[in-house]
Amino acid sequence: MEERFAEGDSVIHRTDPAVRALAATLYSFTVALMDSLEALGLALLFSIALAAAARLTIRPLVQRLAAAAGFLLLLWLLLPWSYPGEALGRLGPLVISRQGVRICLLVTCKTAAILIGFTALVATMHLSTLGHTLHRIGLPPKLVHLLLLAYRYIFVIQTEYQRLLRAAKIRNFRPVTTMHTYQTYAYLIGMLFVRASERSVRVHQAMKCRGFNGRFHSLDSFGATVWNPVLATAVVLVSAAMIYINIG
Repeated sequence: MEERFAEGDSVIHRTDPAVRALAATLYSFTVALMDSLEALGLALLFSIALAAAARLTIRPLVQRLAAAAGFLLLLWLLLPWSYPGEALGRLGPLVISRQGVRICLLVTCKTAAILIGFTALVATMHLSTLGHTLHRIGLPPKLVHLLLLAYRYIFVIQTEYQRLLRAAKIRNFRPVTTMHTYQTYAYLIGMLFVRASERSVRVHQAMKCRGFNGRFHSLDSFGATVWNPVLATAVVLVSAAMIYINIG
């Protein structure tokens, strides 16, 4: 997993990860509950400001937004014509609904604001740091262990899968739509599970030999900085402003 935003020396990077994680959670929930375009406009501006404060490069950020573009495009292709409501216009026999267009705008603005804000606040830390942060803010240790170990060993399993697939191709395996191909893939996946299970036993034994007591310790220390209250205050004020605009 590429952590292209984790390296940096911006004000966001220097803020305590726990503050960033809590701020991202509060901000994302607030944005998701808004149904006012004015409030979501404020959210978009604030998310862009967070991205600028984190010094995110534009191209990778746009690539992340493009990942959600397929869903949004499908929404824009279907919802304006199928949602009942006041007619905004016509395209042949199809009637464009004003309410359908508004819902598409709401979903698009929410998606962009949450993705940009979450990228600026959470994607700017290494996943190992995120795991320790989640433990600090009170998540169950087993969930944190699951996250950290899955992140570490999913690449090992991927490498093992590529090795098995390469071995099959060396033996002249060519995937086609036949029962033999399906059986080969079934054997491959089964062997992958067997090897993953064996590796998990070895990893558990190695961790016990190294004195693992149920907790991962971080070598990084995050003390209080001037940016902690600044970020927390900014997120709370913007969230309150969005709620005020939404109910006003």
